[in-house]
Amino acid sequence: MKRTWRLSTAVMTAGMVMTLAACGGGSLTENEGSNDANANEGEKKEVTLNVFQFKAEIAKDLEAMAKEYEEETGVKVTVQTVGGGADYGAALKSQFASGNEPDIFNNGGFTEAKTWQDKLEDLSDEKWVGDLSDVAKEPMTMDGKLYGMPMNLEGYGFIYNKELFKKAGINELPKTLSELTEAAEKLDQAGITPFSVGYAEFWILGIHLLNIPVAQQDDPDAFIQALNDNKAKFEDNEQFQQFLKLFDLTIKYGNKNPLTTDYNTQVTQFAQGETAMLQQGNWAQQMILDVNPDIEMGFVPIPINDDKEKMDRLPVGVPNNWVVNKNSQYKEEAKDFLEWMATSETGQDYMVNKFKFIPAFKSIEANDLGPLADDILAYSNEGKTISWNWFKYPDGAVNEYGALMQAYVGGQKTGDEMLQDFTKVWLDKTK
Repeated sequence: MKRTWRLSTAVMTAGMVMTLAACGGGSLTENEGSNDANANEGEKKEVTLNVFQFKAEIAKDLEAMAKEYEEETGVKVTVQTVGGGADYGAALKSQFASGNEPDIFNNGGFTEAKTWQDKLEDLSDEKWVGDLSDVAKEPMTMDGKLYGMPMNLEGYGFIYNKELFKKAGINELPKTLSELTEAAEKLDQAGITPFSVGYAEFWILGIHLLNIPVAQQDDPDAFIQALNDNKAKFEDNEQFQQFLKLFDLTIKYGNKNPLTTDYNTQVTQFAQGETAMLQQGNWAQQMILDVNPDIEMGFVPIPINDDKEKMDRLPVGVPNNWVVNKNSQYKEEAKDFLEWMATSETGQDYMVNKFKFIPAFKSIEANDLGPLADDILAYSNEGKTISWNWFKYPDGAVNEYGALMQAYVGGQKTGDEMLQDFTKVWLDKTK
């Protein structure tokens, strides 16, 4: 199918690729209706793109963007969002199993990209590819071809409340585990709950928190390969033994009932000033500001030992990628939509000003993204970052790791038992 769509508005050379939104129920009926209409010669082809995405934080703005795209191009885009604690991966598999395959969906890259490779359209020749930063290409590059468009760049750590830190007499930001422990003790003595822990969510544990000891390996990729080759074990690894002390610290000085505290509750507690620190990323910024527009906040690292040079780093990476279903009857129109998101004035405005994303494209300037994004950019510009690695794990491992960590929080497992079970899960899933 020849692609004839062109932007009608002035465009910037590059563009950031941001969120797209979702595919959903009813898509089969809509597409069948379109086919019936197309059967009559001379009638205009009707197209409905179904987008299935996971970023709950931007769901409403994504839907608004989709409406603007329809107004500009005549192509309808339906958005279905499964996120905010729901298991997006499982939901996506259900979509494909039911035959209700989305035209555009999300893929994290690395191992996940390989798992889904037979469903992914090659996007190597798209106009926006040359404007991507090198790090943004890595997750979706396989055999020299690019199969996804990065949403953005994100980072995470402990978000801290500057006013509460000042109230507790914390004048120097903690960068090591000992300093973080001292800060937690000062906050506790001042009657302030140090950590807001949403440990009801497997991804807060099995994805983001567990990434820290992996990213702090001397060579994370070599460690992962050693696990794949059954030449390394979590329970024998120094960084994972150190990690247990950090994990215990958050439990000891966290909010009550951590295993029933979900993402929304965790963020709300922090935004309302009930807790001083929150393990999340810059994606939570708008949710926090919606509750408390006047809050002053920033990032501190998530340290597992006292090596300040290594610990004073934030995990920064590509949170996810937009991919096109290569079996979609509308895959050319889907590519057009991605191009519009990345290069049109409207798409870039949503990306930067509505979603508050840090662009993954070199040519898109982003200002006034907020205090959390500013900290991520500052750490990135200073080269003080560590990697995101969970997309390199065996398929489904993060869910089981989250459950094992919840069992540790609940006292059903010791630290050594948890780490031993991490190894067992990895081996079971790589057989």
